[in-house]
Amino acid sequence: MIKILFVCHGNICRSPMAEFILKDMVKERGMAEQFYIASAATSTEEIYGDVGNPVYPPAKAELAKHGIGCEGKRAVQLKKSDYEKYDYLLGMDSYNIRNMLKILGGDKDKKVKRLLDYTDEPRDISDPWYSGKFDITYQDIEEGCEAFLKTICSLS
Repeated sequence: MIKILFVCHGNICRSPMAEFILKDMVKERGMAEQFYIASAATSTEEIYGDVGNPVYPPAKAELAKHGIGCEGKRAVQLKKSDYEKYDYLLGMDSYNIRNMLKILGGDKDKKVKRLLDYTDEPRDISDPWYSGKFDITYQDIEEGCEAFLKTICSLS
């Protein structure tokens, strides 16, 4: 089983969008049982006590436009122990990567990358919390997930 963790700042927009977009892609390809896919935050801004906020309504609405649900997802924070649990830890931008490496204590096995590093145009995925462009975020994540799947399927 291939274990993937998507990471962004708050785990209410980009990383849960990536989690559910990739889950949908592998399900459509009949490969869902080969993957464990989750998402987490580098910060605790969207987590109060032990309870994380749900997916931000505009992010949830953008997923729904594409027939993808994200019911029950709540923000959780990345933990150092996640490094050993996952095969791939994919951040949405360079700022996330820097914070991920601090939390994880480094990247000795080269598991940490930006999602769009798998594409022909490596770049950050801008945070729609600030830009308001959830459609562009969806397109970037979809592009990244397609390229990531293509890469890992060619490795197996």
